Amino acid sequence: MEKLRRVERVAALTKLLTDMPGHLFSLGAFSQTFGAAKSTLSEDMVTIRQALAELGMGLLETVPGAAGGVRYLPNYSKERMQAVLDELAVKLSAPERIIPGGFLYMTDLLFQADRMARVGEIFRTRFAHLQPDYIMTVETKGIPLAFMTARAFGIPLVTARRGSKVTEGSSVNINYVTGSSKRIQTMSLPRRAIEPGSKVLIIDDFMKAGGTARGMADLAQEVGGRVVGIGVLVATIEPEEKLIENYLALLTLHAVEQQKKTIDIRPLQPDAALAE
Repeated sequence: MEKLRRVERVAALTKLLTDMPGHLFSLGAFSQTFGAAKSTLSEDMVTIRQALAELGMGLLETVPGAAGGVRYLPNYSKERMQAVLDELAVKLSAPERIIPGGFLYMTDLLFQADRMARVGEIFRTRFAHLQPDYIMTVETKGIPLAFMTARAFGIPLVTARRGSKVTEGSSVNINYVTGSSKRIQTMSLPRRAIEPGSKVLIIDDFMKAGGTARGMADLAQEVGGRVVGIGVLVATIEPEEKLIENYLALLTLHAVEQQKKTIDIRPLQPDAALAE
């Protein structure tokens, strides 16, 4: 290929790195692709690292050694995180989103890939220290958010089903009680979905009493996983005592007034700790 100018090479490198968060690229592979010396590429990486850090868009990590390289890690600044959550809160506060029964219509936002990609990167920022091996969710509405969170971490997504499928082989099934309606439901996961001893991060779109999240945690443990964290996009303020502890809710739904057509939903503050 024709030799690229430095600005073109930096643009291409940034695209490759940010398209595959968590993936370790070797400078040797980049050297062959761009026909540039490793020392030159190292200078490019310094430029990319500084730009990402200054804009609060992420980190560029260097891994030393023969098997090392560089990888992009999404990591939001407090300001960027707050801007994303504030925008989401405004979107979800629209009166036309009120559904009879005091619920919110969220499906359109949950299936916007670019928006969920940003939310997934926020979860990656908040949970990076846990170093999970898998992201886990339950079908169906939470899948886009969990998938984008898995992409931000660069790890697989595992999806629990409401019923087992023959095509997935041997599965573990559990019965759990939903915290809000107190109904008994079934959840299943293939035995081979999670390697025994792996760390699992649970991600879901909505939580009221925490029954579904509790069910996922129990199911992950049944197949040998170890739950290290739970994150949800929206959690209700009531009931105050959930069926799980130590979860992170990016938005908290305080009240839905159907008569007044008002919604009180508030974004997480960047420095807020996990709910206990």
